[in-house]
Amino acid sequence: MSTVSAMEIFDRGLVRRRRERRAAGFGGFDFLKEEVAARLADRLLDINRSFPVALDLGCHTGALGRLLLERPDVETLVSADLSERMAARAPGRRVAADEEFLPFADGSLNLVVSALSLHWVNDLPGALIQINRALRPDGLLLAAMFGGDTLTELRQALLQAELAVSDGAGPRVSPFADVRDAGSLLQRAGFALPVTDFERITVDYADAFALMRDLRGMAEANAVIERHKAPLSRRTLLAAMEAYHDLHARADGRIPATFDVVYLTGWAPHESQQKPLAPGSAKMRLAQALGTRERSAGEKAVPGLGNAPDGTDVR
Repeated sequence: MSTVSAMEIFDRGLVRRRRERRAAGFGGFDFLKEEVAARLADRLLDINRSFPVALDLGCHTGALGRLLLERPDVETLVSADLSERMAARAPGRRVAADEEFLPFADGSLNLVVSALSLHWVNDLPGALIQINRALRPDGLLLAAMFGGDTLTELRQALLQAELAVSDGAGPRVSPFADVRDAGSLLQRAGFALPVTDFERITVDYADAFALMRDLRGMAEANAVIERHKAPLSRRTLLAAMEAYHDLHARADGRIPATFDVVYLTGWAPHESQQKPLAPGSAKMRLAQALGTRERSAGEKAVPGLGNAPDGTDVR
């Protein structure tokens, strides 16, 4: 019987060791980190606030931190990563820190950003609670992590290959949260005005081997505790490559890899923030706003009634 806790999905020690090994050459594989960092920085441009003290959590080698330092309102940047070697290559004040055990005082930060790191956290609700505590009132969390159908093509190909070659299949690709889960987690952690959304990034590769090579270089290979510890056999690997091509290859023979990026935005509570309207406080009924006749549940539509001005039946 497995003794792994329900909260322990990922081998955090393995995640750290992989980042340590990949830190020196990470610049050759950081294209997704750079892209998502740029998108997070763009989102910050729409927010009319100043952030004197900012934390780049899970900074890797500092792509997002360098963009933050271009802002005149960021006076102090702290770059933190699970890997000391990664953090050493980032800008600002550097610290090796675990997202699950944050070493920051309550109310000490104006901004926490995180690009493609939180999906490796076991206790994500606990990490978000700690981030909320570390933020000053009306401080901002803006994060992005892999979620949804990330690497769905690789997952399908490996499953098909292992079932065909061996007696069974184990988790070869990490599980990912979806956007609805992320929104619930923000609310549970006490963030005000929580917003979540996602973007899909598709990267084309010559073959599955090239994708797997990039995942290793990014330090994003599978780190599920209950994964198969033995590496894939050559036979299984070749079967997975063939399955990937058969299932997903484009007309030119190249294969797509899906990366769903889930964005999380939340504010540390403050009395000045806009509050949601209380139930029943609306000044106009929905039917009145739509120019339709309101009818009770179960009442059938009558021809010529209950239709929107453009003729669409309002149900």
